[in-house]
Amino acid sequence: MSSLRAIPTILRISAAETLAYRTEFVIWMLTTTMPLIMLGLWTSVADEAPFGNFGEREFIAYYLAALVVRNVTGSWVVWQINDDVRRGSLNIKLLRPIHPFLYYMTHHLGSVPLRTVVAIPFTLILLFTSARDLIITDPARLAIFVASLAGAWMLTFYAMLLIGSLALFVDKSVAIFDIYLGVFTILSGYLIPLSLLPDWAQTIADYAPFRYMLAFPVELAIGQMSTEQALTELGTQWAFVAALVVAALLVWRSGIRRFEAYGS
Repeated sequence: MSSLRAIPTILRISAAETLAYRTEFVIWMLTTTMPLIMLGLWTSVADEAPFGNFGEREFIAYYLAALVVRNVTGSWVVWQINDDVRRGSLNIKLLRPIHPFLYYMTHHLGSVPLRTVVAIPFTLILLFTSARDLIITDPARLAIFVASLAGAWMLTFYAMLLIGSLALFVDKSVAIFDIYLGVFTILSGYLIPLSLLPDWAQTIADYAPFRYMLAFPVELAIGQMSTEQALTELGTQWAFVAALVVAALLVWRSGIRRFEAYGS
């Protein structure tokens, strides 16, 4: 109960911090604009002829939707945990009557409203381009899309928690995150739609969680899957969420035992 009572306070603090450091926040958000660069590249290619099943308006819809999804679901908790471990402020969090994971999650949820505001202009651009006809409008798929956004946020957040928790074993787990980010940019569909990858890369992507962090909600948003397919994909996405939650908790608990054994 004490944990639940603390959640509104943490949300208010997080929202206040986001507003207080809004310039840094917006700069960080703008660093996720790689889809705009890829949009310029691929629309130039598609201007000559369609590439795979993507023409010019399909590329516009895909990359603008990818930009929105990435901005809304991104997370920086891996740096936060590394900083807490390095500075020793993790000790304070361990003494609080709330699990650090719940604290980190609530803290990051507090920034989602402003992240959504930043994503609105890109949404409006999408709605007023030639790609607007591709955007889903039926209530069933819209509901699945909202659930897929929540799943993408959870997957990204717990992947960051898992990597951040490795800072309890190694000097800095940010280096591991750099490797993760390189894999993510390819297998999530962030740089290029997965259907345009070689067959072997598509097979790897199908069995990895990365596509459910971005490509799945994007493909759903621009009408590239049926309701039945979307429901199946949603179930797979949340299965990955459950697996990552368990994995992050196991690594964290093992790391905390080591952390405490060395006297913090």
